[in-house]
Amino acid sequence: MPEHTFKLNGKQVTVDVPGNVRLLWVLRDILGVNGPKYGCGLGVCQACTSHINGKAVNICSVPVEQLGPDDEVVTIEGLPGTVGKDLHPMQEAWLKHDVAQCGYCQPGQIMAAVSHVRKARDEGHEINDDDMDNIRNICRCGTYQRIRAAIKDGAEKM
Repeated sequence: MPEHTFKLNGKQVTVDVPGNVRLLWVLRDILGVNGPKYGCGLGVCQACTSHINGKAVNICSVPVEQLGPDDEVVTIEGLPGTVGKDLHPMQEAWLKHDVAQCGYCQPGQIMAAVSHVRKARDEGHEINDDDMDNIRNICRCGTYQRIRAAIKDGAEKM
């Protein structure tokens, strides 16, 4: 089988899998990284949201062959490392606002939130309600009001 090399949470990794295997399954089944969740497998629910080169991506839709040695994947497990702390400010805000109920979608929610905050700042403004309206991660428990409050709080500390 072909080998595929990329950076995962700050470390270079190589996997020996067919190129069409989706990144979600490479992370979960081969590398044991279980933060990104399987929800729909179609990129709709966004439970698998992680960052590839700093952008939020639904990794259930990304074949591993699309990654190269210089591509960096960051999952919820590696997010604190991006700020050199035990928890990323967005994770701290999630705890402060008691966002999670079942918790299944929360890694994807947090990864999407961080990406949207960064995008808003790249556009020259702080995240606002319009930006948050574009976060399409599905939460079966419906904690959207707490999610929005946590995003605003976390953004202030990022």
